Amino acid sequence: MSLSIVSFTKNGINLSEKIAKTLWETEYRLFTKCSTYSQEKPSHGIQFVDKSIGKWAKEEMEKGNSLLFIGACGIAVRAIAPYITDKLYDSPVLVIDEKGRYLIPILSGHMGGANELAVFIGTKIGAEPVITTATDINQKFAVDMFAKKNELSIVNKDGIAKVSAKVLSGHNITISIEPGHFENDCKLPKGVHIVPYPPTQKVDVVVTSEDIESDTVILLKPKEYVIGMGCRKGKEAEKIKAFIMRSLWKVGISQSQIAKLASIDLKSNEPGLLMWSRKEKIPFITYTAKELQVVKGEFQTSDFVKEKIGVDNVCERAALKACEPEGKLIYKKHAEDGMTIAIAKREWRVKFDET
Repeated sequence: MSLSIVSFTKNGINLSEKIAKTLWETEYRLFTKCSTYSQEKPSHGIQFVDKSIGKWAKEEMEKGNSLLFIGACGIAVRAIAPYITDKLYDSPVLVIDEKGRYLIPILSGHMGGANELAVFIGTKIGAEPVITTATDINQKFAVDMFAKKNELSIVNKDGIAKVSAKVLSGHNITISIEPGHFENDCKLPKGVHIVPYPPTQKVDVVVTSEDIESDTVILLKPKEYVIGMGCRKGKEAEKIKAFIMRSLWKVGISQSQIAKLASIDLKSNEPGLLMWSRKEKIPFITYTAKELQVVKGEFQTSDFVKEKIGVDNVCERAALKACEPEGKLIYKKHAEDGMTIAIAKREWRVKFDET
């Protein structure tokens, strides 16, 4: 995740720098629209926004970045309103007052992680997270968060509101899960009941990788696949995207079935890989050469690559590593124009958080 923080006053600038000091493991950039700042010598890596705040927000959201506005909620709402498209893919957006008292997630609280980010930053700087999501404040089961934590794709997003309404009204909900992917002795959240699979009557939630006909409010499909990838330094983002899409087409899977993009840690800041990951909302994870080298399996190895980076194969090993504890390669190493790719299928399982 990359966080873009924008301020509008000198107090806001100071707060943005305070927040930045807490973001040890989060990539961030600081921006300001403070008019006096534009006349001063830039410092601390803060960039002056020389365009409308709406155009700035549009560009940052198109990159898949999270946004934090330091100022009035109205400014943020007007800036992002024309660019809100889909609750499953919209960028997380938060607002904090310039005194740092209240931190409010206003978009993509669950799927984008804005609520979690608000709690994290609020804890670090002493701000109060103002969480307004009904299932959160009532400590109820949230089907969209269940899907996110278990790497499940939501097929029919309209079902989220229907299931949540039922939960909030105090009614029990039923879930049917494909056998072999759930521990039956797991403690369930209050109000959640497991029914046999395949369901023989209408249920609220079905979790399956199979194509079945079922009368269900919401259908969840596991993201069963992991992409392992390596590329030459500075490889263009559009070429990386095209290579990925061609590879998925060859295997016959859709992007919605991808759980992660994986590579070696030397590529952790590779712009093209990061851009694809952020824009498509697919987590990008990396491993050290030592971690990859101990992954077991039959791989297309290269002594030259091992001499250069310490591991004899990146894409295949990274794909399998990200599948842990179990996975298998379904698309072995393919190379093209300075890029390599492999795809692995993971063994998926679901679990519940007690609420």
